[in-house]
Amino acid sequence: MSKQIFRIPGEALLDLVSHGRGGPHGASGRLTPAQVGQIRRTVRRAPEVVVKVLPRDSNSLNAAGKHLDYIGRYGELDLQTDDGEQLQGRVGKALLEGWDLDIDDVRRQADLAATKGRKPPKLIHKLMFSMPPGTPPDKVLAAVRNFARDEFWGQHRYAFTLHTDEPHPHVHLVLKAVSEQGVRLNIKKTTLRHWRSEFARNLRLLGVEANATERAVRGETRKARKDGIYRASLRGDSTYVRAQTEAVAAELLSGRFQVEPGKSTLIETRTKVERGWRITSEILFAQGHPELAAQVNRFVNQLPPPRTERELVADELKQRARDPRVRDRHPTR
Repeated sequence: MSKQIFRIPGEALLDLVSHGRGGPHGASGRLTPAQVGQIRRTVRRAPEVVVKVLPRDSNSLNAAGKHLDYIGRYGELDLQTDDGEQLQGRVGKALLEGWDLDIDDVRRQADLAATKGRKPPKLIHKLMFSMPPGTPPDKVLAAVRNFARDEFWGQHRYAFTLHTDEPHPHVHLVLKAVSEQGVRLNIKKTTLRHWRSEFARNLRLLGVEANATERAVRGETRKARKDGIYRASLRGDSTYVRAQTEAVAAELLSGRFQVEPGKSTLIETRTKVERGWRITSEILFAQGHPELAAQVNRFVNQLPPPRTERELVADELKQRARDPRVRDRHPTR
C-alpha cells in the first residue's frame, strides 16, 4: 500500500490538511528536492514570510492617492515604480494619472455594483511584504522588486517603498487592479499562497533564509490579526484586544471560562497535520534521508497543543498572575 500525504489539490506539499474543506486528499510518489528543502526549512523553523492585502479604501482615486502619499511618508521616502523610476515628493495623484485608469469604465462598474448592493470595484490592491526583525532591509526590498518584476511587469502597473520604522522590515506595494490588457486581478487564497512562496524564493536567492508554509502545518493555531488590530495592539490601544482580555479575565475570576466551539475543529486539523507529518517522515526515510526523517518526528513531538485564541489569552493571564514580573507579550500577527 503506497504512503499518502494529506494535501489540498493544487497546493504545496506541506498543506497537509484540508482545513475543514472536505477532508484529506491523497497524493503518492517521491518527494522532489524542492519539497525536501521546504520540509527541512519548516522543521528547522526558518523565518516565515508575510504577505498581506490591506483591506480598506481602495476604490476611489482620492483614497488611492492618499495611500501612495502615506506609504511614501508624504514625500520623505522615494517610491519605486514598475518602469524603474524613483519618485520623490507627494506624487500619489500624479502617479495614478500616469497609470491611465479608465475612470469612466470604473464608474460604470461601480454604479452597476451599487445597484446590486455590492461594493464598488477596487482601483488598486494594497500589498505588504514583511520579514521578522533582524532581516536585512535591503534584501527585503530587493526581493520584492524581483518578485514584482516577475509577477506583474508589463501587466499591472505598480509602485513600492521600504519601511524600516518598525522592528520587522516591510515593503508596501500598490498594484493597479486592472491590467494593461483590461483584466481585473482578483486575489484569492491560492494567489496569496503563490505570492508567499515566490517572495520566500526570491529572498533565498539573495541569501536570506525564508520559508512559506501554512500556520496549521507549523503547529500554530492563533489566527493572524487584521492589520489595524495588530498595529493598535502594538501601541497598546487596541479596543478589540482589550475587550477580549477583559472578557476572558472576568470568566476566569467567576470560574466559568468557556472555550470557543471551534476547539474541536482545531483538534481535528492537528490530528490530520500530525498524520501527514508522520507519513512524510516515512517517505523521507525510504528515500535515504534518515536524519531529516528523525527531525520531522522530533518536530511533531514538540508541537504545542492546539489552543484557541481565548485559551491563549487565558494562559497569558494565568502566567501574569503567577509571576507579576512577566510583561505583556508582543501581539501575534
